[in-house]
Amino acid sequence: MRLSPLLSGYIARQFIVSFAAVLAVILGMILLFDVIELIRRAAGRPDLGMGLILLMAVLKLPQMLHTILPFAVMIGSMICFWRLTRSHELVVARAAGVSVWQFIAPVMGVVVLFGAIEITIFNPLAAAMFDRYDRLQDEMLRGNKTAFDLSEVGLWLREPHNDGEMVVHSLEVRQEGLTLLMRDAQFFLYDRPDHFSRRISAETATLADGAFDVRRAWVMEAGRPSEFVETMRIPTQLTLERIHDNFASPETLSFWQLPGFIHFFERAGFTANKHRLYLNSLLASPPLYGGMVLMAALFSLNPNLRSGGLTARVGGGVATGFAVYFFSRVVYALGLSATLPQFLAAWSPAVLAGLVGMAGLFHLEDG
Repeated sequence: MRLSPLLSGYIARQFIVSFAAVLAVILGMILLFDVIELIRRAAGRPDLGMGLILLMAVLKLPQMLHTILPFAVMIGSMICFWRLTRSHELVVARAAGVSVWQFIAPVMGVVVLFGAIEITIFNPLAAAMFDRYDRLQDEMLRGNKTAFDLSEVGLWLREPHNDGEMVVHSLEVRQEGLTLLMRDAQFFLYDRPDHFSRRISAETATLADGAFDVRRAWVMEAGRPSEFVETMRIPTQLTLERIHDNFASPETLSFWQLPGFIHFFERAGFTANKHRLYLNSLLASPPLYGGMVLMAALFSLNPNLRSGGLTARVGGGVATGFAVYFFSRVVYALGLSATLPQFLAAWSPAVLAGLVGMAGLFHLEDG
């Protein structure tokens, strides 16, 4: 398939203009609704001014971009193809022997490139802004000054330690500044997997500077009498930031941070299913955008303008876009519950959109 650089550049520019206009309209509506919702939640809080509410809405906006991009790509592609068809430019191109795949190729290239830029360059900025929004929401709207959400059994931590591992448990935990304070802390140390070495029961423990500072502790080892120590230090790779990240949503971590985070916390015994699924969904974004372009072309590249049915094609395109979104939410939930493999849950919407679009276009072009 030979592509004309002039025609490809023209179609790509037309798509970029349509896509940017659609994206601006959708983001503006989201910003408006977010501001209204934040005003409602901040009712009765005179200390929360309009400036802070607008700041929180703007901080949340970049993360919402990832959610609405498939719709923006699909609607922008449909508008682009309709405009080119109504102006008879695509009709003339088809008469000159240009196939539908040559129309779509420049748009596909633009959306795949945009998807790669979005997850590698824009996503770290969006994650940092959403993390700031999350912290402001906790402090200002929920009155929660710490980042911990402990269950009834307290805080459990596990990490590799020397050749074995260490399990830490505390029923009472609180954060003061950059220090994590624990009361009635228990440290279970294993010198190799599944082989218990010793237990340290401390009245208090503090996590700071790469170590647990333990006070008034009993050290118990098999075959030796218990020993009381006033203070001791237990080295650790855990930091307050890493523990915060374990309780944070995956949207607050950038694309570049997620692989290291998943590797560390799975070795430490934490579950990282939600973060692994989110990483796979980011990787599947460029193919998903390409699939949405194929589906948009299916509903908008009609060579016969006199055949009518414009309303039906618009409705069909919008309904298909929502069907793909609903399907992606369902399989995402199944992936979170481990009912489906996470790779399949993250990539199936992109595969489905691509297969449906390609099948329809093969029927339209060659059927």
